[in-house]
Amino acid sequence: MKELLSLTHIQQNMLLASIIGDGEITKIYPHSRRKNNSYREHYGQQQEAYRQWKATFLPNIFYLTPKSQTLRSPSMELFTNLYPYFYNENGEKNIPLELLYLCTEPEFLTFLYMDDGTLSITKSINHRKKCIYLTPTISLYLQCYTLSQLQLLKQHLNSAFNLNFTIKRRPDGYGHILYLTKCDDNYKLLNITEKIASPCPTMYYKTNWNWRLKMETEKLTTIYPNYTVLSSQLNRHANYTEQEIQALISLKVAGYTIEKIGKHLNRSYWSIVYKTSELKKEGRL
Repeated sequence: MKELLSLTHIQQNMLLASIIGDGEITKIYPHSRRKNNSYREHYGQQQEAYRQWKATFLPNIFYLTPKSQTLRSPSMELFTNLYPYFYNENGEKNIPLELLYLCTEPEFLTFLYMDDGTLSITKSINHRKKCIYLTPTISLYLQCYTLSQLQLLKQHLNSAFNLNFTIKRRPDGYGHILYLTKCDDNYKLLNITEKIASPCPTMYYKTNWNWRLKMETEKLTTIYPNYTVLSSQLNRHANYTEQEIQALISLKVAGYTIEKIGKHLNRSYWSIVYKTSELKKEGRL
């Protein structure tokens, strides 16, 4: 695997994630004049900018053919050597278990998610408090792989990136996907992808939580004009740090509303109300 190991660690992680995800290594059919396999990845028009950005990671290997909407490579020994790691004797795609030890950079998680992940948003509306809480949930739609392979990939992702992916049933493919149930795990993954994918704004709907939250807030406030939209994070209910307390006091003295203080501190409306009451009893407000 000298060809793969000659790439930088980031390039290795991007390439391996892409082959697991949307990409494929082309087959060599009998009587073909090709000596080596190549890489191919089809895309829709809306994702062309993403593929252009992906190609910048391997500028000497990847190129786009816009007419066929394909990210591809020339026939190369690199892909000939990679083929048996990704495909069985029947040509069915596999997780390259022997290569996962290389897949520890945040780029691996980011490109795997950008290729095959979805960001779903759950809305929780409290009409009495006039608050709407938005919670992200991330899934990796890898149902083209068997359950046993997904279990091994899950173990690797959880160990390498300190996450808690679980397996969920699906009616298609081999019947299972990976997804995150814990709120803090979803934010942790989004923090990783936001940093890596910042040069690709067309994918912000999936990788940039603050951008997505802004878009969702604009939609919801047209339906609920007097409601406050908040991101449902675990620290909404956590103890206040002294720095947060000082910020709350300063904002309150400056005349900020409870809603604006809540947005600034990423706390719920009633969390600010209760903390303000406490501070008044303590004589700090």
